[in-house]
Amino acid sequence: MPSEGEHLEPLGGGISVTVSKEHRFGTDTVLLAWFSAPRPGDLAADLGTGCGTIPLLWTINAKPAHITAVELQENASELAARSIERNGLTDSIDIIHADLRDLKGKVPGNYFDVVACNPPYKKSGTGVQNPGEERRIARHDDTCTLLDAALCAHRLLEFSGRFCLCLRPERLCDALEALRQAKLEPKRLRFVHQKADAAPNLFLLEGRKGAKPFLTVEPPLFLQNA
Repeated sequence: MPSEGEHLEPLGGGISVTVSKEHRFGTDTVLLAWFSAPRPGDLAADLGTGCGTIPLLWTINAKPAHITAVELQENASELAARSIERNGLTDSIDIIHADLRDLKGKVPGNYFDVVACNPPYKKSGTGVQNPGEERRIARHDDTCTLLDAALCAHRLLEFSGRFCLCLRPERLCDALEALRQAKLEPKRLRFVHQKADAAPNLFLLEGRKGAKPFLTVEPPLFLQNA
């Protein structure tokens, strides 16, 4: 049953997502959906899907064959499931309420072409702690570290499959280290700036399973022009 404060946010193409005060999406989610876009016919997975925005954006723009979306928080997974049903996409998107550290027997391994994850931005114990349980889990890596996400992606991906994530620049070294520890070679990096004269506030990173070392740094992405 919908809770107080829930409402629909249009995503385009006649698709809308149900959001709440605790579970919503921002620019980083939209950017990651674009950066990680599956090819037509791909099998795709989204780890920590929240309200399900990335799978819905993928269905509009990328047309993968099937999407599996994993979410730890029960109320968020229920929110996502309602959006999937409301948009008539239950045959195209599966919502799995589970911990990404324990997906064996729930989600097949060596199976997906692309896996995306918008992981918690902050390390456990750093920054201002969010008082709400839902926001704390979403923003601090108490329940999901970068290495946890990378190891999960490695298990899910087929050989040469892509793992894409979005984080703040101060976590870049952590992300590169986690990908290599999980045997996902960093291949693409793009910094995101609000304006041309501002320092980057996000980065988008892709690692590939079984790839050889060679990192391409793409041109910066500016969200606002002059």
